[in-house]
Formats: sequence, C-alpha cells, structure tokens
Amino acid sequence: MLELPNPFAPDHTILRLLEPADADRAALAARLRDGSYDKPFLAEDGRSRALHFCWTYVQSRMRLDDPVALQMTYTRMMMSFLLFHTTPRAILILGLGGGSLAKYCHRNLPDARIVAVESNRDVLALRDEFAIPPDDARFTVVDADAAAWLAGTRARFDVVLLDAFDRLGGAPGLADDGFYARIHDRLWPNGLLVANVAGNAPERAAHLARLRRAWGDDVLVLACDENEDDIVFAFREPAFEPRWRWIREQAGAMERRYGIELATFAQRLRRSGRANGTAAMG
Repeated sequence: MLELPNPFAPDHTILRLLEPADADRAALAARLRDGSYDKPFLAEDGRSRALHFCWTYVQSRMRLDDPVALQMTYTRMMMSFLLFHTTPRAILILGLGGGSLAKYCHRNLPDARIVAVESNRDVLALRDEFAIPPDDARFTVVDADAAAWLAGTRARFDVVLLDAFDRLGGAPGLADDGFYARIHDRLWPNGLLVANVAGNAPERAAHLARLRRAWGDDVLVLACDENEDDIVFAFREPAFEPRWRWIREQAGAMERRYGIELATFAQRLRRSGRANGTAAMG
C-alpha cells in the first residue's frame, strides 16, 4: 500500500491507499481533498486504524492493540441484539467494511455460524489490514452483492446485521422494498434484523419507512449520538414482546461478559418500545 501524509490536517495521521508505489502522490492528495478519489483508504495515528470512503466520515475504526474491541458506538448498539436473542446459532452480516461486527461475533459467540457479504472488492482487499480472521468451518466472507445473494440463498438465520454503505451513502439495493422482504424471509421465526440507518433526518425517515412497509410499525430504534445513525431492531415474529423484566435483571451480567454498555442500551430500547407501542413488562 502507498503511504501519504494526511492532506486534510497538520497532524501525525498517515493515509494508506491501495495504489502502486510509483503513483503520483500529489495527484492522489488532490483527489482526496476534492472528493474524487473513489477507493477506500486507511488513516492511522499509531493507536488506531480507520477505514474511510471519504475523509469526512469514518466507516470503521480498529484499535491496533485490541483489533476485536468495538470502537464505534453504533457497532456496540447493534450488538444489543444479544438482549433479545442470547444464543444465536446463525448470523448474517450484510456489509463487511472493516469487519468490526464480524470479528466481535467470531470471538465472542463461538457457537454461531457467521456469514458476511461484501460487494466492494477494494474493501475485501483490506481484510488483513483489519485482522479479519480467515474463512473456516463457522466463518465465511462472501464476495457478492447483498441483494443478489439474498435472492439466491435458501439459508436461514437467527440474526441479520445490516451495515451496508458505499462512498455515496447507503448501498443502492437498500432503496428496494423487496430487499427487506427478502431479509424477512431468510430469518427463523424468532429471528431479528438489526439495521444501521444513516444519513440526515429525511434520509433516515425514508429508510425506516421502507423497512416498516415490509416489517410493520412495531420496531425499536436507538439513536446514536456519535453520528447521524439510527439503529433499528425489527423482529420476525409480529407478536414479539421483549421480556423487559428479565432483560433488566440480566443486562448487568451480560454487560460484564461482553464488554458493552448493554444496561444503558436496554433502558433506551425499553423507552423506544413504549414510543412504538411495544408492551413493556415490569
């Protein structure tokens, strides 16, 4: 990979690009600054490594001294599915990125089979940079478009984690109502979808409306204070009611086990449930 000084700020960050060593560095720096550079790139400061599609938005961040730790708040929020499905056996991740969710699930849920689908081959080329484990009997990375892969598979999953973006925002397939219907069909009856819905307020509202057309109105939403993301939890079973009393009793122990602020997220999800009409217990 080609290293460049950071053209955006006078700090110690180094940018690393998927370019040959003899590439025109000045031209690349200019393309990075004006936004015309169209490949993912890395930013490193000696403590962390971040994946970017553009400088203004971080797609993924990894601690160099602990590559599996979930650095970004929204990824920890997405793992709150453990409050509702404590022992998933099959997890589908749509959008690999820097592999934060894939690595965390691979280490912390050893009984789960994990499939991650990623369509950007430049992102896949950075797999080793983010210490994403090799494929094995229970972990597979698939080079495919998420919508096309869903249409062609008969596999079923307990949890689907949707975190699929390109340099222009949400992946194009997400604009299709049928995409969410196909996810619905690929879940077991007690399964759930966890979707990272990003963008400005109108974009998030439109995205959530598409999801609700396929899943109904009874969803839980966590707003991420870190950036303009909403984490949406949608359940395959229409009559699903979270066991809020049990969740409250177990959240502290689960928080210690998984290293995620699950007790806080549980409280916020319960309030979301009341706002969306979900029955709250105890």
